[in-house]
Amino acid sequence: MSNEVRNLEPKTVWKHFSDLNEVPRGSKKEERVIKFMVAFGNKLGLETVIDPIENVIIKKPATAGMENRKTIVMQSHLDMVHQKNNETVFDFDNEGIKMYVDGDWVKADGTTLGADNGLGVASIMAILESTDIPHPAIEALFTIDEETGMTGAQGLEAGYLTGEILLNLDTEDDDEIGVGCAGGVDVTATKSYVEQMMLENASAYKITVKGLQGGHSGMDIHHGFGNANKLMNRVLNATQNYLLISEIDGGSLRNAIPRESNVVVVSNNISEMMRAFEDIKKAILNEYSTIEKDLLIEIEETKKPNSTLSSKEQKTLINSIYTAHNGVFRMSPDIANLTETSNNIARIIVKEGTIKIGCLTRSSVESGKWDLAYTLQAAFELGGFNVDFSGSYPGWKPNPSSAILKVMSKLYEDLFKEKANILACHAGLECGLLGTHYPDMDMISFGPTIKGAHSPDERACISSTQKYWKYLLEILSNIPERT
Repeated sequence: MSNEVRNLEPKTVWKHFSDLNEVPRGSKKEERVIKFMVAFGNKLGLETVIDPIENVIIKKPATAGMENRKTIVMQSHLDMVHQKNNETVFDFDNEGIKMYVDGDWVKADGTTLGADNGLGVASIMAILESTDIPHPAIEALFTIDEETGMTGAQGLEAGYLTGEILLNLDTEDDDEIGVGCAGGVDVTATKSYVEQMMLENASAYKITVKGLQGGHSGMDIHHGFGNANKLMNRVLNATQNYLLISEIDGGSLRNAIPRESNVVVVSNNISEMMRAFEDIKKAILNEYSTIEKDLLIEIEETKKPNSTLSSKEQKTLINSIYTAHNGVFRMSPDIANLTETSNNIARIIVKEGTIKIGCLTRSSVESGKWDLAYTLQAAFELGGFNVDFSGSYPGWKPNPSSAILKVMSKLYEDLFKEKANILACHAGLECGLLGTHYPDMDMISFGPTIKGAHSPDERACISSTQKYWKYLLEILSNIPERT
């Protein structure tokens, strides 16, 4: 299947993307892709450096006639989100992504594709390898761990880069030029509970919510997609008088809208539990019939567990999840249609005496980020939880006087006979963190169209990649001279 992808245009980009996708590269498991990238730079005979946190930097001199242009930093992240459909058998740690072409799209077989941010990485590789593409001096920055904390960008020290302009290739609509992004913070609520013995004469059931679209917890949060953790909580709230919870396993990654939740419960009032279950199931399916056409809410008998929550602890848990905000919290009053602040209740685990609830709170306004984080803290602390904040990273404040923005805006209009959408996004880009280390660097973000990032529905548009590549080459030819 990958050979079909390799033959797409521009071949140099898809070739490197296919090579990259043969290398397992999950967040915090980037050892092999780091070695892959270092070997690539060394093979080309280019200066290749690994910094202390294991970002990879490859430097290439300017082509003839471009020596007086400003040095540019081309930046993308090496890691990818690992998500798969429940029925897909796939080992992310040892297998390469299985790709195929579907019309104008490149897709993966039941898993995330890795176009986020693999197409950016592949584009930079193509420029580094090229012998006939005009460009100024390039410092290629390949960061690690973008998807689970941005620790690569956060740990990059000053002094490794000299470039005056940074091109971040991590925007996912080809008609957009990114000039700002949201910051974020992880909000984690934990609590211990005393396990209760099983009810006498009780039966055990597994309740499942699945088939949701999921998606990026920043870029897709405004669509109103179902969150499996919140929907499951509605099911449990409606049936709580007739059951006790034993285990919850909901969601997966902090930056992905939860697609699935599984709960084990016990009941000795099965008829009433089933009646209440069917009523709430019908209501939820009706509410989401338009936007979540594949949503399934199922219940089946299962093996009896050893213990449960108490009814009091169960009620507190359900109330706490109900109280915790999920979704858009505030739209920007300054930028049309921009989500300013949001929260994703990403992960819920209840097992063996411990409850853990993980959220990712985002905002393009630092004070707004902490306002929502404190709102969540208050909700969980009222339920007796301990709340920790971690992984906080800043947003990227737009610079309306950006010189490279003016160049790129004009080039886009000249090439495509329309104006680009210049905007900030509700996702975490590394520009905010990189700007703390290199405050004078002029930064911009753009890229080809990618849909469904962070989900098995992720797909990359072929014609858009061709458009983006044409635009990128034009940008490299028009980098301003040093002043």
